[in-house]
Amino acid sequence: MTAVGLIFSNIHDRSIPELTRIRTMASVPFGGRYRLIDFALSNMVNSDITKIGLITHYNYQSLLDHIGTGKDWDLARRGGGIKLLPPFITAYAGGPSGQLYTSRLEAMLGVVNFIGRCTEEYIVLSDCDVICNIDLSAVIADHAKSGADVTFVTKTVDTDALSFDEPLDVVRADANGRLTDFFRAKKPCGTAEVCTGIMVMKRAYLMSVLAEASAHGYTSFFRDVIARTITSAYYRSYSYDGWYACISSMESYFACSMQLLTAQARDGLFNIPNRPILTKVRNSAPAKYCEGANVTNSVVADGCVIEGTVENSILFRGVKVGRGSVIRNSILMQDTYTGSNVSLNCVITDKDVMIRDNRVLSGHESMPFYIGKKGSV
Repeated sequence: MTAVGLIFSNIHDRSIPELTRIRTMASVPFGGRYRLIDFALSNMVNSDITKIGLITHYNYQSLLDHIGTGKDWDLARRGGGIKLLPPFITAYAGGPSGQLYTSRLEAMLGVVNFIGRCTEEYIVLSDCDVICNIDLSAVIADHAKSGADVTFVTKTVDTDALSFDEPLDVVRADANGRLTDFFRAKKPCGTAEVCTGIMVMKRAYLMSVLAEASAHGYTSFFRDVIARTITSAYYRSYSYDGWYACISSMESYFACSMQLLTAQARDGLFNIPNRPILTKVRNSAPAKYCEGANVTNSVVADGCVIEGTVENSILFRGVKVGRGSVIRNSILMQDTYTGSNVSLNCVITDKDVMIRDNRVLSGHESMPFYIGKKGSV
């Protein structure tokens, strides 16, 4: 069974405007050395999906730099590979005023020619706000066996245990996995089956859906297509039982990042045989721990130089922690510099941030203190 992948790089930009002001959601840094798109790309490549379309919107320069030719994911190939799909504005793929697309459905209408030219039988759709390591070939096989029109990858979530309060796309299914309801709820109580944003369907079926959507002027895939036809079409749930996180706000970004400090999260993402999470390779020196450095329960990437104390934190490549500085419960992105005797707690710094000597900054788990790219304090 052959499949083509389609990734939405900008659909959820408004969820974390602080981090997506200068980049796409797909290129938001995560976990010390990765970008969010690495998880969607790796899931597809590890499942033998070698033709992937990447739908962009705006601010995708950093995404272009990260993806390059696709060689780090073995996608620099003559047949297939990764194809960047910039916005294509028409009367039906961008609204009557010709603005860029504002929804998933409009985004797909803008790349309908790419979808139509593909010859693969199935198509896998994926958002970039989802962090998981899933075998998509098993999902495709289950979809083909079931005869469903669309298979949604879902995850059983204990919403009471969530540390953030954001709307969730909730599904309900019968004993056979057939969807009976699909709705958005703001942190429903108890256990809920949540849509992960990963879907599988036949490419021909998607083409027919897009043709009907264009004819009727639909704008929302879930509201105008799925909700309208949930009783007449066969929509199926595939419950994923591995580690999963969804980035829907700065609070959830911080919480999901901090989960990487647990062995359960690291093993669920990075310690699965034959399913590595691939990313752009940078040849940098190992981290340097100077005399007086004290690091506990932290993720430290290559190129870091540490002279102070780091606790329960994530340090990206090239971060420098000055002598006498104390970094706790914080995320310091690439090439952040902290001077001497700096104290940080629940702080997120974007790339190339400079924090001068003797500064004290503190946020909270529910509202981390954020410093934008190239900021100076």
